[in-house]
Amino acid sequence: MIAIYPGSFDPITLGHLDIIQRGDRLFEKVIV
Repeated sequence: MIAIYPGSFDPITLGHLDIIQRGDRLFEKVIV
């Protein structure tokens, strides 16, 4: 399964990275 995490990450924060890392554990692929 693929997850898509859309948004404007300017600047990217630790919160953004946390969500991406959590998604990486749940899904085969995370597209940012």
